Amino acid sequence: MAASSPSRSGRKFWMLGGGIVLVIVLYTGAWFYAASQLKNTVLRAIAPGNTAGVSGECTDIDFRGYPFRIGLFCSKVDVDDTVNGVSASFGQLRSAAQVYAPGHIVWELDSPAEIRSAHGLSLNAEWASLQSSLITKLKGIDRSSMVIDGLKGTAVSSQTGQTIDFDAAHTEIHLRQNGGDLDGAISVTDSNAAIKDWSAFPKLSASADVTLAGKAGMIDGSDQRGLFGASGELRKVVADIGDGKVMTLSGPFSFDEEGYLSGKFKLEIEQLGPWRDSIKQTFPDIAKTVDTAAKLLKALAGGGDKVSVDLVVARGNATVGGFIPLGSIPPI
Repeated sequence: MAASSPSRSGRKFWMLGGGIVLVIVLYTGAWFYAASQLKNTVLRAIAPGNTAGVSGECTDIDFRGYPFRIGLFCSKVDVDDTVNGVSASFGQLRSAAQVYAPGHIVWELDSPAEIRSAHGLSLNAEWASLQSSLITKLKGIDRSSMVIDGLKGTAVSSQTGQTIDFDAAHTEIHLRQNGGDLDGAISVTDSNAAIKDWSAFPKLSASADVTLAGKAGMIDGSDQRGLFGASGELRKVVADIGDGKVMTLSGPFSFDEEGYLSGKFKLEIEQLGPWRDSIKQTFPDIAKTVDTAAKLLKALAGGGDKVSVDLVVARGNATVGGFIPLGSIPPI
């Protein structure tokens, strides 16, 4: 009887040791699975899409932080969309999540960025910092926030030879699923833009608040139609070029299956005269048209410098009040 006690103790020791090893193996497997999901989620945020034609690749991928933190590091990120003929490359990627909250992901992306399309459009950009956070759910991304400081870029069209230089001191993009809808808020502070052979646009700060009905899947690419056939509410777009010169646009809108915009918007302009002068300085070739439009708007405002009119867009054709033509908006 006395000899059996050490034997039972030995078995308990080995069972305990085996249990610990099993837990470590299972935890390690779960950690690497979570790290793999982290990679897929971040790449989906950078280039939304779940079709076979969209792929993302991390160069020199390295998983770090085991056992208490899940970290993903890449020296370079490349994205290809063979369906739409778009490819992009970015600098170093750093992302992480805590093991107790793997659905809350933070990531940073370094510049430079280069985006090229089969239609001859190329975009080169750099920034001081780009930081983002994601909240995931069982399927897809529930909400996303991105902050970019010191953005500078150049867009070039090989077809037209046109070049646009732009920059912004601070940019924020916030997206979230609201049931089946997608809510979006975007703001840009101290933005400048200059088109080749044109005068530079005035320094601008702008914000937009919009809801797209039934388009929650656009946040991670699970919605395949995008804006085609979409409808929503433009709660407010505000453009401010300083000194009280503010323009506001709001109202319902929709895109048809061919990408043409329709909507009924409320357009409000503070200080119409200074806005007219700024636009004429930027686009001197259309100065007469701008003067005519300004006189019309001022007449509708009863001669005042604060304008509030209905802007109606019917399949790309824009009018004031539904009867005074302004021009055509091309499809998306």
